[in-house]
Amino acid sequence: MALDGRIETAMIEALALAQSGVAPPKLGAALPYAVFPGGARIRPTILVSVALACGDDRPGLTNAAAASLELIHCASLVHDDLPAFDSADLRRGKATVHRAFSEPLAVLTGDSLIVLAFELLARAGADVPDRALRLVSHLAMRTGMPFGICAGQGWESEAKVNLSAYHRAKTGALFMAATQMGAIAAGQDAEPWEELGARIGEAFQVADDLKDALMSSEDMGKPAGQDAVHNRPSAVAELGVSGAVRHLKDILGGAIASIPSCPGEAMLAQMVRAYAEKMTPARLTSARG
Repeated sequence: MALDGRIETAMIEALALAQSGVAPPKLGAALPYAVFPGGARIRPTILVSVALACGDDRPGLTNAAAASLELIHCASLVHDDLPAFDSADLRRGKATVHRAFSEPLAVLTGDSLIVLAFELLARAGADVPDRALRLVSHLAMRTGMPFGICAGQGWESEAKVNLSAYHRAKTGALFMAATQMGAIAAGQDAEPWEELGARIGEAFQVADDLKDALMSSEDMGKPAGQDAVHNRPSAVAELGVSGAVRHLKDILGGAIASIPSCPGEAMLAQMVRAYAEKMTPARLTSARG
């Protein structure tokens, strides 16, 4: 099965756990609305790619890890879009969950997806409980405080922001989870994979800052110019467009160099290069001519 098909199947199976004839119908409808159709599924793709590069001897556990990570990401988007944060009306080209279902149901949707992520790992870990526990620990660390996406969101309420720490938590956390959880699912040590995830995550955040500053809402499928509107820290605000572009190139070069030695090292390097191509400044700066 192709990688994208494998991940979508895992997502469908994960959401099936939350469906029941006795579930509240509106909340039951809001969960798949928040998850499908997905975006690029970048984080689970990286996770599965790392697992494959390391042997992938427990594909069922890898699938559960990939789906759980994507559920956390989807939950974070639902919460980020709420009026208390970005107050966004559009996500992935359609109405945000709170616009389509109401604010209370959006809060419950995000919460339910987070809980479902950990339930998924618990169910999948019966045969290899040591790996499952490590997966749960890493996902929790990269979701909460002080190193996870909750910390990243929290930085936006501070008067003085450490941009590196902000990017590392807000965006880098789930990319570090992707590389480390992929290694764990395949029975490997997580520590050597942290730097690769951190570098990919930082690159994606800088690219996102550039997109927010240079692209239109129509092109992005979500509101543009939000960093300036909400006075959020960004690489563009701190470094300017040209400085952010140079920083992005430096990060991507370091990401390829940081790939740990493994049977699939060449494949992973090719994957990072492909993502780098998608994030090239030429693509971003041409958005507004």
